[in-house]
Amino acid sequence: MKVGVVMGSVSDLPVVEKGIKVLQEFGVPVEVRVLSAHRCPEEARDFAASARDNGFGVLIAAAGMAAHLAGALAANTTLPVIGIPCKSTNLDGLDALLSTVMMPSGIPVATVAVDGAKNAALLAIEILAVTDAALAAKLADARRRETKAVLEKDAQLRAQYQ
Repeated sequence: MKVGVVMGSVSDLPVVEKGIKVLQEFGVPVEVRVLSAHRCPEEARDFAASARDNGFGVLIAAAGMAAHLAGALAANTTLPVIGIPCKSTNLDGLDALLSTVMMPSGIPVATVAVDGAKNAALLAIEILAVTDAALAAKLADARRRETKAVLEKDAQLRAQYQ
């Protein structure tokens, strides 16, 4: 299965590229789109409505300011949708965070931190790994590498300050 990464504007690309890179590192097929919930609502709706039939397993939606994209996609699919609120010059991303996380009952959107594309990608991978043992093994290996790196830094600091 593939992951759809949708942004409301190409200006969100520097944020989502971090997540795209993670998906590619794990070998997860990814399709990247720019679809605005406000400027091309029919196209965004059609993309979400046909996503399952088109081989997607998870959708990631990144948007700033009003940030209705994740909710607009979630309203038109039963696939998991992960929202990435993007920081803008207004309100430092708080507006996008609240717009993304405050979904009405019955239309869930998992929401990561402002500009949290890496975690959005990892969450998408974890969702796909529920039914993909090879992907689950890659996640476990990545976690082991992260643990090892932290413990190595810990040992260096302990040696430096003792």
